[in-house]
Amino acid sequence: MINFPVSDWMPDAKIPSGPIQDKWSKYKLESKLINPNNKRKYTVLVVGSGLAGASAAATLAELGYNVKCFCYQDSPRRAHSIAAQGGINAAKNYQNDGDSVYRLFYDTVKGGDFRAREANVYRLAEVSSNIIDQCVAQGVPFGREYGGLLDNRSFGGAQLKRTFYARGQTGQQLLLGAYQALEKEVAKGHIEMFSRHEMMDLVLVDGEAKGIVTRNLVTGEIKSYAGDTVLLCTGGYGNVFFLSTNAMGCNVTAAYKAYKRGAFFANPCFTQIHPTCIPVKGDYQSKLTLMSESLRNSGRIWVPKSRETAEKIRKKEIKPSDVPEEERDYYLERKYPSFGNLAPRDISSRAAKEACDDGRGVAVTGKGVFLDFADEIKRMGREWIDGQYGNLFDMYEEITDDDPHETPMMIYPASHYTMGGLWVDYNLMSNVKGLHVLGEANFSDHGANRLGASALMQGLADGYFVLPYTIQNYLSDQIQVPRFSTDLPEFVEAENAIKARIQKLMNIKGKETVDTIHRKLGHIMWEHIGMARDEKGLLEAINMLKDLKKEFWSNVYIPGSGDDQNVELEKALRLADFIEIGTLMAHDALNRAESCGGHFRTEHQTEEGEALRHDDKFMYVACWEYQGEDKDPVMLKEDLNYEFVVPQTRNYKK
Repeated sequence: MINFPVSDWMPDAKIPSGPIQDKWSKYKLESKLINPNNKRKYTVLVVGSGLAGASAAATLAELGYNVKCFCYQDSPRRAHSIAAQGGINAAKNYQNDGDSVYRLFYDTVKGGDFRAREANVYRLAEVSSNIIDQCVAQGVPFGREYGGLLDNRSFGGAQLKRTFYARGQTGQQLLLGAYQALEKEVAKGHIEMFSRHEMMDLVLVDGEAKGIVTRNLVTGEIKSYAGDTVLLCTGGYGNVFFLSTNAMGCNVTAAYKAYKRGAFFANPCFTQIHPTCIPVKGDYQSKLTLMSESLRNSGRIWVPKSRETAEKIRKKEIKPSDVPEEERDYYLERKYPSFGNLAPRDISSRAAKEACDDGRGVAVTGKGVFLDFADEIKRMGREWIDGQYGNLFDMYEEITDDDPHETPMMIYPASHYTMGGLWVDYNLMSNVKGLHVLGEANFSDHGANRLGASALMQGLADGYFVLPYTIQNYLSDQIQVPRFSTDLPEFVEAENAIKARIQKLMNIKGKETVDTIHRKLGHIMWEHIGMARDEKGLLEAINMLKDLKKEFWSNVYIPGSGDDQNVELEKALRLADFIEIGTLMAHDALNRAESCGGHFRTEHQTEEGEALRHDDKFMYVACWEYQGEDKDPVMLKEDLNYEFVVPQTRNYKK
């Protein structure tokens, strides 16, 4: 065990007082305003152009601010959100089945195993309906019923149909809506777009975030940009596992550099493993494919009851359809009869792993379970199934060469979403003044686990409907602050440090490729800091990560030059931060001696194998403060004081 130093100080989360349903309205009523003519005097730096970044940049530009937006992709429309297949939640009670803002709020708090802020979650639920209206107005092609009304479906962790989805990939379609709003403002000259620019460092002036340093990924140029505030909308750190559902370029560098500049990193151990991914096929994969969780509405999840039958399926001696009903284990329906296949992601993922660890997994590797649509096709017909999931079935067949109409899909959990991130207050501002953090990059409104279809909701809520209000409380006081240039010593120092870091990497000239070392990191993370952790494994992981860091900085091989386009250098710079964030995740998981949501300590489980929280000891957000290279961080605690919900053991069985 490591005894981490703990600080007694913690910044104010700035949660408004009063009834939970009135907090956001009260906040907006009491918030400061900025003269429209003054807004054009402010420059806002937006890092990232996914759902959170694009929506924030577009909305702020529409309000009159000067916006500079940065992304490492060749186009802002290629952001990670494109990978989200499934849907977006909203409390519209569209099916008249009893949904409400409070129900979405409660489901989210419950799904997050009571490790989220009440006020933030309620605000998210409250503005969710506005998101649907906004996106419809943008022309997002949501699925519709025969009568023309919007269609929706249910996702894991909820028994209501509150998930709206678009034809094709929902995340992609929502991103296109935000992208159009962004490009409209680019055309007007209100947004200056910098594609193929990756943020390398955060610059503080007098202790406040006033700029960033970027690397031009085409020319290699290191350049600084100054602004009145910085918005980090850079997503999560799921690619620390190497194999994940995230786009391959997704990384943690921007957030981690902010952490090294003093921003608190909160709850890094809360990492969600998504249950509905196409299983790993070989040793040299570099990406895992996410299938929509909506498939769990209609597919039934099962494995053979016997190891012998599973072995025959793996060897292709028999087909899944040859297994009689009485020899199938529909384990989610058996264990969680009330929710069945709609049990939350963390529960469903662990249940799949347990079945495979028992030797009853399918797929070539034995790491897979069936998602079977035979019953639904028989009941509703093939045409209906194709209307709901046709694009997903086509995608699965293209990747695996199996037709899910005829052969059950094979799925297995994989790293997907990270609930940890930079700590923010109710204003979405970190403890570093002027640094706002949106979407998955902040420590999340969801808590220890995320309900299906809630990530898209948070990104758009933060960008369209929350940050445009809250940013005024910071910027209104900045009108008296003189504008400054990037000639300040703080910018020069940051640029020189980045150039030195790049030169150091290029001079190693080792023998291991970046991907080889990243793959080693992925194995450490999955085996010791994955779905199930224990004290022994976490301590081993910390030592292994120390050795891996030494190996990286002594034996990595990066071809080419540091002064021009170099993909291997890009990956190496990101991997250096992944190794360190992996260590921070292990520290956080080691400290949190309980199980909750996506964090499962095997020493802390009920007799039935469910997560065992310890509310008396861990009802807090763990915030980590950087202390220097290879030094243990200091932990600060934000107590979670529940006023409106009584935390109780999650129950998805009845």
